[in-house]
Amino acid sequence: MSGINYSEKIPNNVNLTTDRTLQRALEHWQPKFLEWWQGMGPTDFQGADVYLRTATSVDADGWATYGAVKMPDYRWGIFLADQQAERKIGFGDAMGQPAWQQVPGEYRSTLRRLIVTQGDTEPASVEQQRLLGHTCPSLYDLRNLFQINVEEGRHLWAMVYLLHAYFGRDGREEAEELLARHSGDADKPRILTTFNEPISDWLSLFCFTYFTDRDGKYQLKSFAESAFDPLSRTCRFMLTEEAHHMFVGESGVARIVERTAECLRAGKDPRAVGAIDLATIQRYLNRWYSVSLDLFGGEISSNAAQFFGAGLKGRPKEQERYEDHLALEGSYEMEVYEEGALVCRPIALRSAMNEVLRDAYVEDCEKALERWNRRLAGTGTELVLPSRRFHRGQGMFAGRFFDPAGGEIPREDFERRRDEWLPSQADREYVRSLMAHPVVEPGHFARWIAPPARGINGQPADFQYVRYNEA
Repeated sequence: MSGINYSEKIPNNVNLTTDRTLQRALEHWQPKFLEWWQGMGPTDFQGADVYLRTATSVDADGWATYGAVKMPDYRWGIFLADQQAERKIGFGDAMGQPAWQQVPGEYRSTLRRLIVTQGDTEPASVEQQRLLGHTCPSLYDLRNLFQINVEEGRHLWAMVYLLHAYFGRDGREEAEELLARHSGDADKPRILTTFNEPISDWLSLFCFTYFTDRDGKYQLKSFAESAFDPLSRTCRFMLTEEAHHMFVGESGVARIVERTAECLRAGKDPRAVGAIDLATIQRYLNRWYSVSLDLFGGEISSNAAQFFGAGLKGRPKEQERYEDHLALEGSYEMEVYEEGALVCRPIALRSAMNEVLRDAYVEDCEKALERWNRRLAGTGTELVLPSRRFHRGQGMFAGRFFDPAGGEIPREDFERRRDEWLPSQADREYVRSLMAHPVVEPGHFARWIAPPARGINGQPADFQYVRYNEA
């Protein structure tokens, strides 16, 4: 099943033609998706030829082809990783039983909610980023933005397929609603707060695609362990595509840091020469890291315990990394509030699954921070990750105020020093001023970002990755 059938109206590797009812339902949804893309996708670039990759199989190697494509002509479709013969549930109360090929009735509502929430993030990010093409630092970066956008669109298709195929009328209605909500809409916003945040500059984009998409990586890894086999297979292939999104984020921040480091080593004020100073970069990191931490949910969660026990969401690499797959007896040492003071207490492991996931995420972010800081060698400066207590809107630290080191402070102190720790209006205006004019000459890059180490798919740096409205 690893090959993808592109001869059909909806490319797929799920034998869609064998289920005419499902095929008709998805073909009914398809023009609505295209209408959404034209209205809410990248603004003013629908006629451009973009050097995009398109999946040709779900094999680990050689799974994509590259070529010039107009984005509305991109072949969005339904691609699941190959089914594992006799796959068993790997964790939770039903461990060892055959993986589900259909949705058990008792988990129907919960699974639908999880799939809808994941699905809602995919078009949301496209909507958040739709105006960025007009301020791109290079054609290389513009192409990377569009690659992310079309793949987020395909990830929406991945969740919509599950809703249509396994949830009947309820699923079809939810699929319609995924196109009715819009990022930042006052009446029908996206489900998760972070996906209603505006992304109005490229520093925000790179932070988002590193920190927020990395949260998405861990959510997908959790679903890849799911007892519901179609969800597991869907997410396993999504992770293959998602890796590029996180690469764009990490390498984008690294290239900005490299340009800043060049200025510092030359004894120049980065802002004086049109680059971004390290303090501003730090404030952006503080913001996007903290709002992305919120996406994991509360530190102590009965929902997380239920999801694990039911086999809906596991820990990433459950079989490889853990010996106890039931998690009934273990505990997690966690700081909790008792009588207004933080104390360390053991929490039942299942109820701490959000924090287990957050730990892995923080470790991942620390590795990237080390790589970014290597670019600052010789400058006497470095970036740091703030405490996971800082600037939190979800969990036990929400509604309380902490400095970046994690010390609790009065609200008035936080508000007084907010602009030291988080991007100020002046920061945003300065960053946007650097991006007032796009850089669209092949091989040229804005002065606030270093060129990449290599091009895409072996192409040179001066390759014309995007051609505007050419026949």
